[in-house]
Amino acid sequence: MAIAFPSVSAPVAPDDIVRTTAEGEANSRPPLLVLDPLEAFLDEHGLGEGGVRATPIGEGHSNVTYLIERGDEEFVLRRPPRPPLPPSAHDVLREARLLASLRETPARVPAVLAVGADEQIIGAPFYVMERVAGDVIVTSMPVALDNPQERARTAQELIEALVEIHAVDWRAVGLEGFGKPTGYLERQLRRFLGLWELNKTREIAAVESVGNWLAENMPESGPATIVHGDFRLGNTLYAPGAPARLAAVLDWEMATIGDPLADLGYLCMMWTEAGDPTGGMRDALGAVTRAEGFPTRAEVIETYEQRSGRSMSDIRWYMTLALWKSVVFMEGNYKRAVAGTTDDPYLKTFGEGVLELARQAEAVAHGAV
Repeated sequence: MAIAFPSVSAPVAPDDIVRTTAEGEANSRPPLLVLDPLEAFLDEHGLGEGGVRATPIGEGHSNVTYLIERGDEEFVLRRPPRPPLPPSAHDVLREARLLASLRETPARVPAVLAVGADEQIIGAPFYVMERVAGDVIVTSMPVALDNPQERARTAQELIEALVEIHAVDWRAVGLEGFGKPTGYLERQLRRFLGLWELNKTREIAAVESVGNWLAENMPESGPATIVHGDFRLGNTLYAPGAPARLAAVLDWEMATIGDPLADLGYLCMMWTEAGDPTGGMRDALGAVTRAEGFPTRAEVIETYEQRSGRSMSDIRWYMTLALWKSVVFMEGNYKRAVAGTTDDPYLKTFGEGVLELARQAEAVAHGAV
């Protein structure tokens, strides 16, 4: 099976893609791709023939994703954004390891074709994966799925895919040591408090107050599973046509071993429903689920509970955690935009979005949402 990513391209700056290492060194910023050594790498792994055409694809706001066209063949390349990067963030080699481990499980992932661990090739680690046919659903539905029945099936497929991920025996597929199976929630709080100190461009009292609430009300985690870390509709790919079928889950850079309800909490807080206030980050990442046929957040939670058998008694805590982490993560992207290390205009709009999410996190923590 081959995987297709969306046709929407991220912005391209003149210094993003260069032909040679020397050409890149002559610019003020390091390049994102260096074509000559990349072609040699692809030759070494038997991936196509001839010159390389590279086009940025996807949302392009975190790790950088390129469509690589070479002769009659197409691949997808993932690499980190330009430095400076927060510690342990954007680890594409770790992401590639996870995808390779999941390939023979029910989890829906693209195949990894080659891994470039040597930073000297293009200036950063990277990996190349198959291209899979389908649609990424962010702001609108594919025509064939744009009716109540198929919208409901789209949601059902999404929840089933999450249950499949959480059901994988991560030890059996070689992921021992990929993450620590105990203390996940404590580490999340500690890590994101540290990231906030690195990422923040201003003081936001709600970040500290919500962090304190999370620490004081932390639930007891059940058995550890693989955690995607950024599981939402926009990070999946649906096969062409009806009936709706989720073909692949994308963007695994934040994955680890931990508490599966962290994924469900995040999915719910990125899920809009009829009656929600319009605008804001939730709408930007998932306004499509307001449409008739899509379940409410409560129905998403109920379906996951039925399929997984896990208790939902503490789900508000996990929703709050998801919002709070998004605040920290978005502030880091906003900081990169302000510093000029990315040309993505979308990231520059995160300034007010961070404040809005911080207010929402406080509201959810105290039961107002």
